[in-house]
Amino acid sequence: MERLEYIDINTESRIPKYKQVMDSVINSIHKGTLGMGEKIPSINEVSEEYLLSRDTVEKAYGLLKEQNIIVSVKGKGYYISKTDLSVKIKVLFLINKLSTYKMRIFNSFVNSLGANVDVDLDIYHCEPLVFSTILKNKKHLYDHYVIMPHFKNENLQHMGCTDEILKAIHSIPKGKLIIMDRNLKSLSKEAGRIYQDFTEDIYNALTAGLEKLEKYKKIILVYPSKGVYPYPQGIVTGFKRFCIQHDIDYEILDEIYDSMELQLGDLYITIEEADLVNLVKQSRDRHFKLGEDIGIISYNDTPLKELLGITVISTNFKNMGEEAAKMILNNKPQEIKNDFNFIDRFSV
Repeated sequence: MERLEYIDINTESRIPKYKQVMDSVINSIHKGTLGMGEKIPSINEVSEEYLLSRDTVEKAYGLLKEQNIIVSVKGKGYYISKTDLSVKIKVLFLINKLSTYKMRIFNSFVNSLGANVDVDLDIYHCEPLVFSTILKNKKHLYDHYVIMPHFKNENLQHMGCTDEILKAIHSIPKGKLIIMDRNLKSLSKEAGRIYQDFTEDIYNALTAGLEKLEKYKKIILVYPSKGVYPYPQGIVTGFKRFCIQHDIDYEILDEIYDSMELQLGDLYITIEEADLVNLVKQSRDRHFKLGEDIGIISYNDTPLKELLGITVISTNFKNMGEEAAKMILNNKPQEIKNDFNFIDRFSV
């Protein structure tokens, strides 16, 4: 088949020529004549073959690009970038790790968007290079990009966004971008954001539970200083500020070790699930009663923690997904500080 054969122009029709070019491309995709990644003729080729003005073809291609049906690659030409044309909106949901909490946000996000939106999930494992590569390869393929920007350095510590990372993020048109879980203040207000403030969140949540926390002699934060998926340093900063301001003795540990020196009157704040499980097991082995002999607060809520009566400090994951979905459905970017609460149960 000749390269231009799929374009059907009826000179007798009252349908505008640019619309006929668009419809020809779309109909060929529906019929399977054009597939994903297939190159299509240049604007000049279509213009010359069908005696159309360059402006007419340029308008058709511009509208196809706006709908993400085709993408232009500098120096190479135009290519088909979407073949499922029943989907009205296409979204890339880019997260740093696959966890229970991230999936609760993702599921809430997808459920709130409804059936007419196609969401692709991608994971960059806190690796800046992987993150930049994904955005470089996919920055023209989606209508919206929802990004959780958490990264690690060579020492496996949580780090801020480098110039290279910010460059990759800024390559996404601001009206298509939603930053989630972390606030990037350098972004234009045209970009949406729904975020946690890790320093203020833990400080305010512990302050809300101060009356119950004051009965403990010492508070121990179990914060992994290094990890494949490190946690924001702001958690430590907010924790220290709380303890110092309220004159509470504190300690920071990397993990819950085997055979811990558990003492009556200690309160533990755990982040990792494995540390929570290990601590509860050791407490039971010593016949310590949670909420009386020692206290436990876990970071980030789950249905199982609720079932077990574990007190938590946690953001509202469901709300985070719902608010991001609203921004897309309403085409109205906003800056939203997500709720973070002290949820009192039986372990303090």
